[in-house]
Amino acid sequence: MRKEYDIKSLNPRKNPYSNRLKKQVTINIDSDTVDYFKKLSDVTGLPYQTLINLYLTDCAKNKRQLNISWS
Repeated sequence: MRKEYDIKSLNPRKNPYSNRLKKQVTINIDSDTVDYFKKLSDVTGLPYQTLINLYLTDCAKNKRQLNISWS
């Protein structure tokens, strides 16, 4: 192992995923909803947490609004 390395000649690149960092949060989700995404996970082969993230990302990206009417 060398004592010194020339860092400038290593061609450093910016991390392409740095703008997509994830933040761990705690959220309460109904059991039926989690079960739905787990079944969907079995069909797609993707982890259910990834599917939930993809769905929420799509909602945020498309600025979907929830229509709630209390009866």
